[in-house]
Amino acid sequence: MIKKNSNFTKYLLRWNQESNHRLMPWKGEKDPYKVWLSEIILQQTRVEQGMAYYQNFVLAYPRVENLAEAPEDEVMRLWQGLGYYSRARNLHFTAKNIVDNYNGNFPKTYKDLLVLNGVGSYTAAAIASFVFKEKVAVVDGNVIRVLSRYFGIEVAFDTAAGRKQFVEKANALIDETQPDKFNQAIMDFGATVCKPKKPRCTACPFQKSCVAFRENRIDGLPFKSKRIKIKNRYFIAFLINTNEGFAIKKRTDKDIWKALFELPLVEVPSFEKRIAQQASELYEGFSENENYEFQELSETYNQKLSHQEIHVVFAQIKPLADLKLSKEYLYTRNLTKFAFPNIFILYFRSKSLILD
Repeated sequence: MIKKNSNFTKYLLRWNQESNHRLMPWKGEKDPYKVWLSEIILQQTRVEQGMAYYQNFVLAYPRVENLAEAPEDEVMRLWQGLGYYSRARNLHFTAKNIVDNYNGNFPKTYKDLLVLNGVGSYTAAAIASFVFKEKVAVVDGNVIRVLSRYFGIEVAFDTAAGRKQFVEKANALIDETQPDKFNQAIMDFGATVCKPKKPRCTACPFQKSCVAFRENRIDGLPFKSKRIKIKNRYFIAFLINTNEGFAIKKRTDKDIWKALFELPLVEVPSFEKRIAQQASELYEGFSENENYEFQELSETYNQKLSHQEIHVVFAQIKPLADLKLSKEYLYTRNLTKFAFPNIFILYFRSKSLILD
């Protein structure tokens, strides 16, 4: 049986050397820019989805100076489809900050990295350990799951006290001379062996010493105290086809999809049974246009965000007289040039209005 504290790290590093064949383009990377880029992309994103985005960003902006000089709309368009768009805005802001105030060089310590906008404890630990070999543990969902199951830690990880306990445990285990390999190993072990569902316990080198396996508590750990209350929001969007093109505008409010483009959009308390009439009345109200052809009403498109579920119905409109939209709207035939929320992209693709 593995002694919990003395041998966990040794066996984990052995597993990493002998059995971990999880290939990723940023593994072993020592350029802080690329490590930072990969970590920001992978926040709340699966590796399989994030890999192509990482490669596209490195191709478009191989150095932090290139990203800093890029127009925001181009950065948002390259990010399009990843969701959690505040990450892209922080990415762009921080790139400019590093170039303007750090001479293009990333801070070299965990403490100093935390000062950067959009860089939290996890990302700072990743850069500090992977690039500069600072002895500081990364603690993400994979790490929490491994530690909770193996050591039988029952404290809720979504509380401040629980988070602190997991961070302290990870830092007590991290290897003195190979903090980068330890951090990569425990994250990979959680992603490939100690998985959230259907963990590969038969292939686990820690099976005999794992508290959760021994006490048949795998499904009950890690422990979470809070349930997120989901808010449902309903929108009617208008695809207004004018002689100049489709009407769109950039979102600037502190709400979902900030800095992305949208079609004219109206939020409603709910969809009424006579939704076509509801859409017509809303269109006439904001456009001051009663001379139009109502061409089509879409099915409901749904998108789940972390705390919200978005429902959008699209109404296709052909104005037969001049529109009186506000000056913030612009008109285009090339929707591919602009960054839209994923729910709009799905609709545009169904109408063959943008390229895949």
